[in-house]
Amino acid sequence: MSYLHRRLGALILPAAALLLNGQAIAQTPPPHSSAFLGTWELDLSRMPEDYGPAPRRVLYTFEDAGAGQWRTKIDITAQDGGVRHMAVQYRRDGRMAPGEGDTGEADSAAFNSPASDVLVMSLAKDKRLGSVRVYALSADGSEMTESAANVNGDGAPFVRNFHFTRLR
Repeated sequence: MSYLHRRLGALILPAAALLLNGQAIAQTPPPHSSAFLGTWELDLSRMPEDYGPAPRRVLYTFEDAGAGQWRTKIDITAQDGGVRHMAVQYRRDGRMAPGEGDTGEADSAAFNSPASDVLVMSLAKDKRLGSVRVYALSADGSEMTESAANVNGDGAPFVRNFHFTRLR
């Protein structure tokens, strides 16, 4: 091997290793933390006009449950003070996870996160689609908008937006 080939090899091999290492670093999945994690409160002053009577309070809490799973807890306080507690622990891979607590609206859910500031939730009751919710974060992470898609009693589809502010 000539001196030139050895010198080129000495330059090319480390450069190739750096490129490969850079690709490996770029493909490393992001950490499990997310701007969704924390507690969010529904802004009752911005409720959709066609929603009906508003609850007294709604809290969503997104928690990192470890091992690549999240846990979402929802507490809905009615005007009479009664509280409905719901929770689900899941991976954001689009697969079904059973719900816990109040199952009046849904008994299972599936979650997917197509972008770091978007979370999609599909709710089911008795193995039938209940509704689809899309959560989107504001650029500064201080507000979350829930777009809830469903059908009304006449079978007409609708989408309602609900606005949340971060408590912690």
